[in-house]
Amino acid sequence: MATSETFNLGAYMSGSIRNIMAKAYKSVLSNPREAKFAYRMQTLFQKSEKRRRKMLEQEGLEVPPFLISSISTICNLHCKGCYARSNGIAEDEKANQKPTLTPEQWQAIFTEAADMGINFSLIAGGEPFMRKDILEKIAEVKDMIFPIFTNGTLIGPSYMKFLKEHLNMVPIISLEGTAMGTDERRGQGVFKRAMLSMEMLKEEDLFFGTSITVTTENYHLVTSPEFIDTLRGYGCKIVFYIEYVPTEKGTEHLAFNDEHVAEMETLLEERRNTYADIIFLSFPGDEKALGGCLASGRGFFHIGPDGSAEPCPFSPFSDSNVATMGVRKALQSPLFRKIRAAKALGWEHTGGCTLFEHREEIEKMIA
Repeated sequence: MATSETFNLGAYMSGSIRNIMAKAYKSVLSNPREAKFAYRMQTLFQKSEKRRRKMLEQEGLEVPPFLISSISTICNLHCKGCYARSNGIAEDEKANQKPTLTPEQWQAIFTEAADMGINFSLIAGGEPFMRKDILEKIAEVKDMIFPIFTNGTLIGPSYMKFLKEHLNMVPIISLEGTAMGTDERRGQGVFKRAMLSMEMLKEEDLFFGTSITVTTENYHLVTSPEFIDTLRGYGCKIVFYIEYVPTEKGTEHLAFNDEHVAEMETLLEERRNTYADIIFLSFPGDEKALGGCLASGRGFFHIGPDGSAEPCPFSPFSDSNVATMGVRKALQSPLFRKIRAAKALGWEHTGGCTLFEHREEIEKMIA
């Protein structure tokens, strides 16, 4: 049987998903196609919540409501401070690229995940839109929603047709705030191209969002009403705020401390009350309120391009592979169990990732 602490976390996360889907449904009521899809997913997620709870109570298996999956080892940009390049996920040289799963393997993984009651998989890379073969295959898993984190430079007519046919594929376009900030980190002209993609998505009345890396220098700007009004004008319906993780030396001052996290949560609560038509999410958010980090299967885990089951994208250590053993067994990996048993998810840290800051200790757990 689950402990009351574990069950309360599960109830909290399930409640959060219900709230997100309810708000998503309200935000697309004027679009019959999107509204019908959102209503179907609301109903499905209620069944998924019961399925996860049943597995927890009967088997003691804690099934997270979402995954993060890096499907691509290639990217057309070289963004400063990119975790995918620092962790070796994304490589330009073919000889250095990690092995990647086939589209069929990814489809099988997500089919199993959906059957277990996992509602979402955040799709990352590299640049996911460089792997249309994989996106086309996983789009067939209709009982999951796939927010696709993209730099937004590759969305054109072919992808517009694809996205209209598969409403469970939701583009999340990454920005750094202003044109200057985005181009400074991602490359000249990237902001303009990303905003063009937003214009095309709005023209087709498609549900999409943006992802913004928040730092100690930009968080007031990117949470300001003026900035959010701009996003709303482009048709953006969901905003992910991702706390900066200092993967490059000398950038530690950009990472949040506890005071920044608390202030950020207050700002977002104010925005949620003001903007009823936009969903605001922060990651990892207020870990103290959640009893620690949600990685290692507690709330999610990361699947690498080769199927490796990792605690999170910033902690690329693994002793299990989802492609060979499946999602259920990967959730019970010795590494995940050690991390949870050691209370590692509650370790003190600065910045957006507990396990990144304590990567040497995590590496020792595998050894």
